[in-house]
Amino acid sequence: MRPVPEYDPRGWLLKALRETAHAMESLLWDTEEAMLDRAPADGEWSCRELVSHMTEMERRYVERLERMVRLDEPKVDAFDGDSIAPETPVEQQHIFDTMDEFGVLRRQTVYLLWSLDSEDWDRIGVHPYLGPLTVMQVAREMNEHDLAHLWQLRRTCDAFAAASV
Repeated sequence: MRPVPEYDPRGWLLKALRETAHAMESLLWDTEEAMLDRAPADGEWSCRELVSHMTEMERRYVERLERMVRLDEPKVDAFDGDSIAPETPVEQQHIFDTMDEFGVLRRQTVYLLWSLDSEDWDRIGVHPYLGPLTVMQVAREMNEHDLAHLWQLRRTCDAFAAASV
């Protein structure tokens, strides 16, 4: 009998973070262009808005992680993900260009995290409201954010796919 491999939280997070861009693309690849701007219900985001939001959040996460890795206990910015406005209005963004941008930013994040040794994952940034955060905590927060929005994206795409049949 083979031994059970030891759980590697950093390896698992790197794999999950690395796969997000592909998961987004696979959900949207066959979605009709007309459906990309439709929200499933009032107060919910369309596919285009979700992809734009994830890209803007990734930009801030990369900045946060780079500060934490390069400086000793830096202050890190607080940001409200729901109120971040993109540089280009969402309705003017081509969704696959925005997803490409997300992919580039996410690769930057994964390469940064991959380059760290175990002590670096414990490096700290000081958040104005939450206090000290480790690189590991930020990576977990990113993964939770990804999972929430991938679920939302899947639900939206599935609703429109069922409606078009």
